[in-house]
Amino acid sequence: MHLDLAGKTALVTGSSKGLGKTIAQALHEEGCNVVLNGREASTLEHLCAELGERVTAIAADVTDAKSCRDMVIEAEKRFGEIDILVCNVGSGRSVPPGRENPSEWRRMLDLNLMSTTNMVEAATESLARTHGAVLCISSICGIEALGAPVTYSAAKAALNAYVRGMAHPLGHRGIRINAIAPGNLVFEGSIWERKLKEDAVAVEQMLECEVALRRLGKAEEIADFALFLVSPRSAFATGAVYVVDGGQTRS
Repeated sequence: MHLDLAGKTALVTGSSKGLGKTIAQALHEEGCNVVLNGREASTLEHLCAELGERVTAIAADVTDAKSCRDMVIEAEKRFGEIDILVCNVGSGRSVPPGRENPSEWRRMLDLNLMSTTNMVEAATESLARTHGAVLCISSICGIEALGAPVTYSAAKAALNAYVRGMAHPLGHRGIRINAIAPGNLVFEGSIWERKLKEDAVAVEQMLECEVALRRLGKAEEIADFALFLVSPRSAFATGAVYVVDGGQTRS
């Protein structure tokens, strides 16, 4: 299937490593101009050199609304209007359930919710001019109680509600917005890479019991799904949260 992405400009937040990097690489392979984002300029520069042409990098903290607006302005200067926005910034590293405090709630909401709302607000005018697409990276922890930190699960649940709620106002301006809720993924630097090194047998037992496909997911599999959702091939899809978890969630 031809995805018709060549020549489009995609801004991917949190794309210096992990899933964001994989999505950015996949978009680049499809012919997109790619704007990389992260907090560390040196890491982004290495990835730019690796990808070569049609790529640029902007270091910015997307939990800060002004930094998001400045990044969109700079991205437009370098590549023109934005066609695709992938909001990938987030983290599940928090305190155990029952140990939450106000500062940790704020930190986790900033990382997992406000990083997206800031970017969507900053990029809306540009996306409206291209009738673009927004993709948010959520988690199955925002759908079902799976023992993850409560701060993380609540923030991802709020993100899912945001995606559903924004479909109408953004849709009226020609912008689509969807989310992917991945299950357990293994990639370089991931929590599951660490868990496999610590106790591979325990991981295999969990997968056998909890996951229909009995394996961990790959970042490349999520990236493939992401490409379809931001492409014209999914032009009638908006306001949805797509679970891609190998059959783990039950709700």
